[in-house]
Amino acid sequence: MHWIWLAASVLLCGAALLTAWKVAVGPRTLDRLVSVDALVAVLMCGLNAWAAYSLDSTVVYGTTALSLLGFIGSLSVVRFRVKDKRRRPN
Repeated sequence: MHWIWLAASVLLCGAALLTAWKVAVGPRTLDRLVSVDALVAVLMCGLNAWAAYSLDSTVVYGTTALSLLGFIGSLSVVRFRVKDKRRRPN
């Protein structure tokens, strides 16, 4: 059973690294916004996996707060974002 938790943590860390890379490199603002949402989702999955591993349910409140903040943050960024400037081909 221990290898399942190890595999889950490795996969979640890999997903977090890939989405953090996409946040840093993303060519457009909306790409970065989707990546930040994915990073919040990966963080929530990691917190819930930790709650299942440690049998501690107090982490669920943090996950609920993260989901609400992620949703409200995404809506506000989409609502007030400035359009990207179009690049001219060289």
